Amino acid sequence: MEQTFEIIAKTFMGLEPVLAKELTRLGANDVTIGRRMVSFTGDKEMLYRANFQLHTAIKILKPIKHFKARSADDVYDEIKKIDWTTYLGNDKTFAVDAVVFSEEFRHSKFVSYKVKDAIVDQFREKTGNRPNISISNPDLRLHVHIADDRCTLCLDSSGESLHRRGYRQETMEAPLNEVLAAGMILLTGWQGDCDFIDPMCGSGTLLIEAALIAHNMAPGLFRKEYAFEKWADFDADLFDRIYNDCEDNEREAKCHIYGYDIDMKAVNTARRNVQAAGLSSTITIEQQDFKLFKQPQNKSIIVTNPPYGERISTPDLLGTYKMIGERLKHEFTGNDAWILSYREECFDQIGLKPSIKIPLYNGSLECEFRKYQMFDGKMKVFRSEGGEVKSDEEKRLMAEKHRFKKHREFKQRLDEQEQNEEGDIRSFTFHRHDIKGSRDFKGSRDFKGSRNSDSKGGRDFKAKGSRNFRDKGFERGGKRSFDKRKNRFDHDDED
Repeated sequence: MEQTFEIIAKTFMGLEPVLAKELTRLGANDVTIGRRMVSFTGDKEMLYRANFQLHTAIKILKPIKHFKARSADDVYDEIKKIDWTTYLGNDKTFAVDAVVFSEEFRHSKFVSYKVKDAIVDQFREKTGNRPNISISNPDLRLHVHIADDRCTLCLDSSGESLHRRGYRQETMEAPLNEVLAAGMILLTGWQGDCDFIDPMCGSGTLLIEAALIAHNMAPGLFRKEYAFEKWADFDADLFDRIYNDCEDNEREAKCHIYGYDIDMKAVNTARRNVQAAGLSSTITIEQQDFKLFKQPQNKSIIVTNPPYGERISTPDLLGTYKMIGERLKHEFTGNDAWILSYREECFDQIGLKPSIKIPLYNGSLECEFRKYQMFDGKMKVFRSEGGEVKSDEEKRLMAEKHRFKKHREFKQRLDEQEQNEEGDIRSFTFHRHDIKGSRDFKGSRDFKGSRNSDSKGGRDFKAKGSRNFRDKGFERGGKRSFDKRKNRFDHDDED
């Protein structure tokens, strides 16, 4: 029987309950919500599956040591107690990432240096040689987290952030993070049971993430590698089985997904990304101004991320939001619309009463994700006829708004020098595996959010190895081997 151990999945603030639900469905045990993270227990298979199948995780960490330290020397001594030959050899490389919240430890890089020195010194004393540091592509990635005097040392099993799926060919300005996009969709409760529309689709991130959910496709299918594949105990056969299991569990979508954008460049970019993901038969993208939007023929949901007037704007920002409200009111009756935005004055221009407001961070911006139920007539009549304004899950999410700072200025910007994806787990108590809600965020530091997947992050899948079987009639023809999986997408990211 495989040994079970503690695992940490990191995410963005506001997505912790969604991630916890994903982990529960995946079969994780002892699922416990923290701040920007969820702790759980599992074996090696669960570690692999968490990396490969979770839509809302940024990193999957494996803690290997918890200790207390009040000085840099304490950190050095505790790290040196570990037998590093279990994880490293002289011919291997490693890198250390540190997150620090402590009066004693003020610089994360200094902590990283002390960890590195302890490891290197141990090897020198035992063998006379030492492993080298590699920032870009190490054989072993370490993550150390210090909160006051509590320290946790983890193996980083993911490597590059999991939001970098691998399907992006190009992006537009200020692209939506893939993990945030997936989290937004899962927050709505949509599972492909009706058509999906993004009338301001940009480079198509929401569309593709929705298609992955509708087809029950693992986000890791497009990714070339994970950090755990370089570990000494990596089980290639196990990972190959997980890969093939996920392909077997894919399903045909019962819905269609539509994307529109006024910018033809965005339309072409989104189409290329959709084609790279092999989802052209499920997603249709057209050039269209939202002001021309008409009532869809089928039951539909809108999920969209309009310009905020920050990194992207329009000539008449408030007029754009007024137009959004007008289109929803007159051309989306009987359906639900979910809008992520940043400014209260923008939401005011929509002119509709939201049934739910969920705080979410988009990069450094504290936004809100609002649901608008577009029913005929008055709210009182809608309720009297059995209409549900908020589900039990939505009521719970609304009740958790206290997790964001109370009495804040609305939509306060985060410190641009800190990163949300580094995660703040300083108040989390490890090894308490009863399910709890998120801790109060009052007084906590805030973070910048994810790195934008700008650019050049997506691999070019138009070449051989394309997953475009749906639009090109590709026949699977049986299981893919692990070696074939590694060569499936043979173009590296150009980060």
